Amino acid sequence: MFRRVTNIAIDELSPAMRAALLEVLIHGELPRAEIARRLHLSRASLTRITRSLVDEGLLAEGETRLMAQTGRPSEMLQLRASARHFLGVKLTGDTLYAVVTDLRAQPVASLERALPSREVADVVAEIADVARMFAAEHPSLVSVGIAIAGQVVQTRDGALVQRSAFLDWTDVPLGALVREATGLPCAVENDVQALTATEHWFGAGAGIDDMALITVGVGIGCGLVANGRPLEGAHARSGQISHLIVDEAGPHCGLRHRGCASSMLVNASIVNAYRQPGADYDDVVSAARAGDAIALAAFEDAGRALGVLIATVVNLVDPQKVVVTGDGIAVFEFADDAVRRSLAERLDKDAAEVDLDVRTWDFSEWARAGAGLAIRTLLA
Repeated sequence: MFRRVTNIAIDELSPAMRAALLEVLIHGELPRAEIARRLHLSRASLTRITRSLVDEGLLAEGETRLMAQTGRPSEMLQLRASARHFLGVKLTGDTLYAVVTDLRAQPVASLERALPSREVADVVAEIADVARMFAAEHPSLVSVGIAIAGQVVQTRDGALVQRSAFLDWTDVPLGALVREATGLPCAVENDVQALTATEHWFGAGAGIDDMALITVGVGIGCGLVANGRPLEGAHARSGQISHLIVDEAGPHCGLRHRGCASSMLVNASIVNAYRQPGADYDDVVSAARAGDAIALAAFEDAGRALGVLIATVVNLVDPQKVVVTGDGIAVFEFADDAVRRSLAERLDKDAAEVDLDVRTWDFSEWARAGAGLAIRTLLA
């Protein structure tokens, strides 16, 4: 266990201080008068609050700027993103990915480490060791966020991993265990939900109240933001779209569903459609780039399936933007037209034009999502 060396932890800030910090974090530099207006505070109260945030090193006073044709110039308040750092962790069945970010969820350090085993105690010990190492380099490290594939619920004692197939875990109180091992607050969430929350504050969804995020790759995930808040569902299971039927004449998935999204869109299904013994997903991508007809047909089918999924989400929740990303994003390289054609065919006739944001992918984004989750948990 190790000690934080900052003056005050973010979770110890008053609600008004956190709200003011959050305005600058999300919207960029702002004058005091604008922050006061947004938070319905008097200018005197806001001045006291921001003075404390400046004293803590979380905000800095910037240039003076004339905000209107009439009136006094306003001094801009800026976020000091380097004032605090956050550790984000992504766990797979055999690897720990970690990044350290600043307050804007921008990475400043990263590592990848093989897990010694899937035993809970061993994984927690690895996380604590990584946190200890990064804390020595970044003394302002204040929190840990963990993104994990599986079902996670929030309890009074911290996050509980109800089930994680990759790690073969059931009912693991990971949040409390990591908090005890590191001495730091620890947030844990399903990886897709963590990525959605991070994109909402720090990425493609910044400033948007209603958005959807769809991930494609080893699996299919969907995260939703409605009225400015992540949508979790009554049982923390919102966004389960991987087994929606997209083609009634399609192949069977591992659960024997015929023509569901998983049977056509996940990486393993694309490999199966390629029908070449010993090939993996990277081989199919290479073959498609070389013009192989069978590989291109597999991606074409995947693109049609993805278009149906996007249309279903848009018809159901009417988001301002749909973000698509993940390690299977190559589907857009080979089947962009198929995705958009299938989407157009399935959209409600009165639907607004879809703002489709296709994001490039790096596996470290999962770990960054953990850090974004940690930031959001402390401030929201």
